[in-house]
Amino acid sequence: MFGMSELAIILIVVIAVLCAKKLPELARSAGKSARILKAEARAMKDEDDPATPRVIQGETVTPGRPDPQGTQQPRP
Repeated sequence: MFGMSELAIILIVVIAVLCAKKLPELARSAGKSARILKAEARAMKDEDDPATPRVIQGETVTPGRPDPQGTQQPRP
């Protein structure tokens, strides 16, 4: 009788023979998925890091003071 390791090897060989044309595409897709997952995990880790301040660009508006010319300034 066959053991589990022998059956696993036979199964891998059968899959390799039957799917030989699709294997490079599957490996490429798995590599891309792994890179995306790693990049997202790194981004989430960096996002949670309180040591790096986030800078948000914008304008300073003083409440209660009208525009001296009485017109609204266009937004950038």
